[in-house]
Amino acid sequence: MGTGHHLSRVPRVKGSRYPKAQQGAFAPSTVGGRETQPPQAEKRIYKRINEKERELALRSAIAATANKEAVALRGHAVGKVPQLPLVIVDKLEELMKTADVKDVFEKLGLMEDVDRVSNSLKLRSGKSALRGRAKRHGVGPLLVIVEDRGIGKAARNLLGVDVVELKGLNTELLAPGTHPGRLTVWTSSALKRVGELS
Repeated sequence: MGTGHHLSRVPRVKGSRYPKAQQGAFAPSTVGGRETQPPQAEKRIYKRINEKERELALRSAIAATANKEAVALRGHAVGKVPQLPLVIVDKLEELMKTADVKDVFEKLGLMEDVDRVSNSLKLRSGKSALRGRAKRHGVGPLLVIVEDRGIGKAARNLLGVDVVELKGLNTELLAPGTHPGRLTVWTSSALKRVGELS
């Protein structure tokens, strides 16, 4: 097809003697072509926040974890939890098996909340599975530790349970979806060093 007839030319695959040779490609309208309007790399994907405002939010979220009414209002099952905040020995960091974590949760009265999360699991239909969000479930207990010595792997098989080292603690973990009062378990060392957060 020549030029000068108000017709654009589709780019072709170079080469000969193989199936894809000379087929249209590269252009957005062709098989094997690029995206028509891809996301821009320079797009701003984060939001800046004032340091004092961020610190106040973090401290407020930490304070809410000690308020049983706020925790219950968030939807957590705290009927069998003796008191808040839940502070336990540092040996928690050394647990290597999920069964051991379950035993600790049973003694602390947290299994009711873990079961609540398991029952909340819902499967989305459609393309959500292709995009990594096919499953939706509630949020369970948060374990705040100083150093992960095995508890991370031991607890990851419990749906809704998160383990975070103190240096990685943030407002999103303590108040998921902007709702403060997450059911939180602190190791004694983590609670002593919580003042180091800024």
